[in-house]
Amino acid sequence: MLPTPSTSHVDVNRVYEPAEDSFLLLDTLSSAAESSFLKDRFGPDLESTKGVGQNVSPLVMEVGVGSGVVLAFLTRHANAILGTSNLVSLGVDINQYACKASGQSVDLACRGLSYGSRDGSESLTTGLFLTSISGDLTSAVRPGAVDILIFNPPYVPTSAVPQAIQPAGDIVDGEKGTNADEDANLISMSYAGGIDGMEVTDRLLEQLPLVLNAGRGVAYILLCAQNRPRDVAQRIRQWGSLWTVDIVGRSGKQGGWEKLQILRICRRS
Repeated sequence: MLPTPSTSHVDVNRVYEPAEDSFLLLDTLSSAAESSFLKDRFGPDLESTKGVGQNVSPLVMEVGVGSGVVLAFLTRHANAILGTSNLVSLGVDINQYACKASGQSVDLACRGLSYGSRDGSESLTTGLFLTSISGDLTSAVRPGAVDILIFNPPYVPTSAVPQAIQPAGDIVDGEKGTNADEDANLISMSYAGGIDGMEVTDRLLEQLPLVLNAGRGVAYILLCAQNRPRDVAQRIRQWGSLWTVDIVGRSGKQGGWEKLQILRICRRS
């Protein structure tokens, strides 16, 4: 089992704390079946016709990066999961505190500090972390740039999606104060998904065909039972024969329904 990165530095009053959904993503991405899929798609020994090889660095982007535990895990264990450390990773979040926290998480993980190694001996197994930037979904990247997209969305059904209200001022040092209402708003943005819990996810789905690499792009999107994952999968199949969608992760059951599921959406290679 691959170690989970430390997030003990994360201010959980302002940033979503890793929970069951986060750990389901870790378990799914590192499973034997999914690792085999990713190695086949992005590993170093591919045919040149697949467009990926030792001279091409896949871009991994986590949208709504939060604490950074998932991005840190995938970056830190790039070689074990993808069969190559020749990847670059990027985090995006509308919450500036999450951008700062996730950057710290990846930095700690890739320096080995979370696991007690301080000599840099693990550097050849990790990917290269670029940064975490504040942005709305995929608006910060150019079309076709993303090879692997990960999204743990705000999926809880609510009456509305909260408006993004960023506290004014510089938070580079994490010292900008917020009041209780601002903190509550920051956390609600991480879970409140609007009607059917799908308002934010639907926006992301609309952007996927444009942002994913045309030859090898793949997305992992987490949903809950109330999001109607089977209906979502059927909608994606209607995009055409160039797309495939599979349920690759499941967690728990409630009333006969899997509480959480992960869809893998990809272009046929």
